[in-house]
Amino acid sequence: MSKILKINHIAIAVNNLDDAMPFWKDVLGIPIDHIEAVPSQKSKVAFFSIGDSEIELVMPTDPSTGLAKYLEKHGEGIHHICFEVDDIESSLETLRERGIRLIDNEARVLPGRKIAFIHPKSTGGVLVELYELVLEG
Repeated sequence: MSKILKINHIAIAVNNLDDAMPFWKDVLGIPIDHIEAVPSQKSKVAFFSIGDSEIELVMPTDPSTGLAKYLEKHGEGIHHICFEVDDIESSLETLRERGIRLIDNEARVLPGRKIAFIHPKSTGGVLVELYELVLEG
């Protein structure tokens, strides 16, 4: 297993970013780093930086996505925790060898990063994302 470097983010599923953001921004005083559409995940995300980690409010933009179905079944709340690793391929290989159920057997390559999800049935009910920063250039 590669080294876990830090908690990259905690993702919170929300029905509406505009309704959810004021608590984090105005009540807790955490500045919004940025908001972006993530077409590959059919979602829109608001990023709040806290030290070396982030809180991500994630809103589905398509009712057929897993996130939309999750919200329908469970309601708003913590969706997953993301650990940044130094070698995602090594992490996935080790997890497979240990019989851990994966959602992504291979890392998804996105701009500037690689990600993969571990199935909650192998983690005590927590959806876990692995994230490797990829320097472009």
